[in-house]
Amino acid sequence: MTRAERATALLAAFQRVYPNAHCELDFGNPLQLLIATILSAQCTDKRVNMVTPALFKKYKTAQAFAGTPQETLEKEIQSTGFFRSKAKSIRAATADIVAKHGGKVPDTMEALTALHGVGRKTANVVLGNAFGKNEGVVVDTHVTRLSQRLGLTKETTPEKIEQDLMKLIPREHWTLFSHWLIWHGRRRCTARNPDCAGCEVHSLCPSAFKVKGATLPGGSGA
Repeated sequence: MTRAERATALLAAFQRVYPNAHCELDFGNPLQLLIATILSAQCTDKRVNMVTPALFKKYKTAQAFAGTPQETLEKEIQSTGFFRSKAKSIRAATADIVAKHGGKVPDTMEALTALHGVGRKTANVVLGNAFGKNEGVVVDTHVTRLSQRLGLTKETTPEKIEQDLMKLIPREHWTLFSHWLIWHGRRRCTARNPDCAGCEVHSLCPSAFKVKGATLPGGSGA
């Protein structure tokens, strides 16, 4: 089976297995999703979703985030980890939004990645889920691990993995495909103990049923 054939088969399979796959960060508008995505770095969506309700109730605009003292914001997001750098990124990005975009989150890749503290992955999350624009594929740790294990790429950097996936997956599925891989990574294909026996796409996976103790691409131990 070629990579292209495997990708086509996986699209059909994941659509059946995860028909309700979606972004698991809670948000009500593009600004909230931008903030939540920044907070999600090295942190679980579950933890972020515990922090953001109070945060979004207090700060309703980019101006409000940009104007809050660094120390205050650090305390409010401390449980998400790396809170100093995250607070700095949030304040800088929202200050840019106020200064350059009239307080509204921009809806282009170029404008989003020009914001302080916003990289391509964060921009892809916001564009795909808040604006419905497929400009790329979100490549997080789950997408990295699964795209390697499923034989869709041999690359190791997010930028090169994304380019491989964009060539294999039709553009209209770019956002959903990342959700499917993330959901599968959380529910079946975990890093250390992938559930190959219960996996719904094991027949399409060249890494399935490896001998226990062998190294799988993107993780350890079969």
